[in-house]
Amino acid sequence: MCSRACFLLRREFQELKENNYVGIIAFPVSEDMMEWEADIEGLQNTIWHGIYFQLAINFTSEYNLVPPVVTFKTIPFHPNVDQYTGRPCIDFLDNFHHWNSSYTLSSILLTLQAMLSNPVLNNPVNLEAARILIEDESTYRLIVEKLFREPLQLKVDSYELLKDSDKCIRSTPQGTLSLKPPKQSYVSLFQLSCLLPSPKKYLSLSSPNACAK
Repeated sequence: MCSRACFLLRREFQELKENNYVGIIAFPVSEDMMEWEADIEGLQNTIWHGIYFQLAINFTSEYNLVPPVVTFKTIPFHPNVDQYTGRPCIDFLDNFHHWNSSYTLSSILLTLQAMLSNPVLNNPVNLEAARILIEDESTYRLIVEKLFREPLQLKVDSYELLKDSDKCIRSTPQGTLSLKPPKQSYVSLFQLSCLLPSPKKYLSLSSPNACAK
C-alpha cells in the first residue's frame, strides 16, 4: 500500500513532468518513491549554464512534514555547497524549523538551480570558492571552466532524449551537450594551484565553516 509520502511524491512527479522545467531532470530510483536522482543545469547567461550536476534526494515516510536529504553527487566548486559532503547550504533543507509543507520537489530543484547562479557570500561553507569569487571573479570563472566545462563539452548537431517518461524528464536545447562529470568529493589546494594563474595568492585558505542554520 502506498504511504502518504509515496502518494505525494507521485503527484509531485506528475507535476514536474507536466511543467517540464528547463534544465531539470528528476526520477525515482526506488519502488517506494523514497529515493530519487536528479540533474540540474545552471541558469542561462551564467557560468553554470550547459553544465549538469547530479544529485541524490532521499525522502522519508514523514515527507512533506520534514525536508528530504539532498546531496550533490557531482559537487560544484561553489560557496554554498560543502566540498566534502556535497550538501547544499539552504536553510529549509538544513533546519526543519524553516521547512514548510507547501514546498515540493519542484520548488526544491528550482531553488537549487537558482542557488548555483546566485551564491550567498556572507556565510559560505566552501571558503576557498567564496574567497576566490570575492577577490577575483575572473579566476573563479576560470576554475569552473577548467573543472567542469572544458573536459566535458561535446558539440552535437542534435540531441534526442531516450523516451521513458515514467523514469526521466529533461529539457535540453539543441547545440552543446555537456556530459555529467564524475563524482568529485573535494577540490584540493594542490588542484587549485594547478588551475590558478597566481596560485600562491590562495594557498592560505582556511577550512570551511559549518553551514548557518
